Amino acid sequence: QVQLVESGGGLVQPGGSLNLSCVASGNLFRVSTMAWYRQAPGKQRELVATISGGSSENYADSVKGRFTISRDNAKNTVYLQMNRLKPEDTGVYYCNMMQGLTGLSYWGQGTQVTVSS
Repeated sequence: QVQLVESGGGLVQPGGSLNLSCVASGNLFRVSTMAWYRQAPGKQRELVATISGGSSENYADSVKGRFTISRDNAKNTVYLQMNRLKPEDTGVYYCNMMQGLTGLSYWGQGTQVTVSS
């Protein structure tokens, strides 16, 4: 059973930055696609960014140029660097692992990000 543990959320003013981390257990991290999703109050969960095992990145249009996803396979960790944060970036951010080899998907417990003055 894979466990994903997120950290790094918090309260930040508009224009500020946060760096989220997600540590994964298990030995399939390096070949798995990792992703960050977010869910704002009253809204559906939406995809923010993905990074493949080969480090190919994709972003939602709303975060392009402001957020950067990266991974450290030696540490089984994926990051989300968030810059120039806006109030509409507020929500619970979830880490997701998609294992191509098994077809299984795992979720972390989420970390709250609040952008407010």
